[in-house]
Amino acid sequence: MALEELRGVIKRCRGLPETEFKDEDHSIFQLAACQCLEEGHAAELLKILQDEQNKDFFICMGWNLVGPVVNCTLKDEQQIEDREIYLKILDHVVEISNPKELLLGLLEKIEDSFGKNISKTILLLLQPLQTVLLKMKHKKAYSVGLALATIQSQLSKLPVPINDEQHKQDAYELCKCYMAVSSFVKPFLDEVTQTTNSKRNPSYNELKEELLKFFMKCLEYPLLTAQLQPLTEEIEDNSLRVFAAEIVVFLVAIGESLPALMVHQLLKSRKKLQEIDPLQEDIKYPTNSLASLAYLLFVQQIGIDQFPAVYSPAYLLQFNLEYISALISRTEESILSKGLELYECCLLKIEDNHLSHKYLEIKNILGVPQDLVKVMTLCPFEHVRKWSLKIFQQNIDKFDSEGKYKLFRCLWKTTHHAGVQGYIIQNIKNQIDLALKTSNGNGWFSGPQLIPLLHLVLSLPEGAETDLLQNSDRIMESLNLLRYLVIRDNEWENRTGLWTDLFWIENFLKPLRTGLNMSKAHYEAEIRNKRENQKIKDTPDHETQCSLTVGGKKLPKMTNAMQLEVLQSAIYTFDVMESVQARIEELMELKMKSRAQSKNVANGAF
Repeated sequence: MALEELRGVIKRCRGLPETEFKDEDHSIFQLAACQCLEEGHAAELLKILQDEQNKDFFICMGWNLVGPVVNCTLKDEQQIEDREIYLKILDHVVEISNPKELLLGLLEKIEDSFGKNISKTILLLLQPLQTVLLKMKHKKAYSVGLALATIQSQLSKLPVPINDEQHKQDAYELCKCYMAVSSFVKPFLDEVTQTTNSKRNPSYNELKEELLKFFMKCLEYPLLTAQLQPLTEEIEDNSLRVFAAEIVVFLVAIGESLPALMVHQLLKSRKKLQEIDPLQEDIKYPTNSLASLAYLLFVQQIGIDQFPAVYSPAYLLQFNLEYISALISRTEESILSKGLELYECCLLKIEDNHLSHKYLEIKNILGVPQDLVKVMTLCPFEHVRKWSLKIFQQNIDKFDSEGKYKLFRCLWKTTHHAGVQGYIIQNIKNQIDLALKTSNGNGWFSGPQLIPLLHLVLSLPEGAETDLLQNSDRIMESLNLLRYLVIRDNEWENRTGLWTDLFWIENFLKPLRTGLNMSKAHYEAEIRNKRENQKIKDTPDHETQCSLTVGGKKLPKMTNAMQLEVLQSAIYTFDVMESVQARIEELMELKMKSRAQSKNVANGAF
């Protein structure tokens, strides 16, 4: 019945121009063709399609077969012979049908796919789609761009493998798809790279722009997320790394300069691209895509042979700052890790103590460490937090003395995390120690220049009212620094300027003493109340649970015994602070007495 209807509509329309086809002819043909395929008459349909008498009809109507044929081809349960017939039907349709209408039919089928069928549909239709696009004479660049955008849009719905196991499985065949897409674009790339064609082809620049747009999108997805480690015994195949290498080659092939791409954001920030619309530049060269390219070049060394080795390590860091900032501001572990790798790679090329303080005037040279602080304190992954702390220290180590000094001041003013502030104080102490060990000294970490920095860190944010427990890391490091200064810098040498005016030190110690007394009294009262109200039972089932606020943070619900343990721990912290402070005051008193005695002896001798 379906075959008869199919033959009937073909016979009725044979010889007629397409404009005289009726809407019902399209519907009858598509419905009859679907039924033929479902009823197992694919071989008969192929014969009808191959009949020369029906060629004109199928030139106009053949694209209607794309959907039904693709559906049948993608069915899981089918005979190999049937699949071969379906593929022959599809090939013949592509060979004789109108390219414009066929293009829309193929793209519509790709757009309609979902889940695991996305990759299966794309792998099935890439070759037909390429054939159709190569046939097109008008609006070819637009059509290629539309096809690539459709493919990329669908593939971006699939998860990117981010570890060895996922890559081996390639459950959604994403890796396989992108390798196929790489082959798909090569004929169009050849059109752009052949100078003879480009001169006489008015759509040369348009096609180049469409390819560039696609390559940039690929740099962001899947390459920004994908694992791209070199092949090892554990990683036997990394097709996305191969794809990444091809993208870099493609960019160079269409005339894009890798150095120009890398410094693009830097030049834009310096307003050297004013003649170009900045919005259009962001669309054409997205920051995330350029950041991905920077990672490929400098971390994975993919395409580095195309990059001139003439730039200084400091300049490499400078133009990569924008990309590092973009990457470490992301929350995805795979992307964040790439940012840390790129940052570390740039820093390792610079010799310690050789990065000039003048670089602190560059945009993002301070912003990136501040972003790094957020990673150190907020990232949920412990190994990433530890890694970012290591890079934070590397960044400090690269600057000269003046740079370190100014970096500490800037970071202190922008960082309110007690742990990070404590870490900064540790670094200040190390720099002072280094300055005191050298005979010529260091003007930034000794003498008058040091005093403003000491005033900054040897202080309490809110005086005696400061939450000492919440700020314990900072306060303990401040006390340790002050104790070190009192012991290490003799009052008659006064190399740090500490002994010039002791009034400001008392401004730190006095409110701290008051705060410690208040805090200890408060927590000791809490402990007494808990002990008085505690109902001692034989079994823990009878323990009541309630919440407790310590150091400004509300702790999870816990039993009275657990609360008492937390409160006692706080008391211990205050005792340690008090002990260090008492030792500092004792040492200062001894040194001042010694100084006074020396003066008396000198006056007596005189």
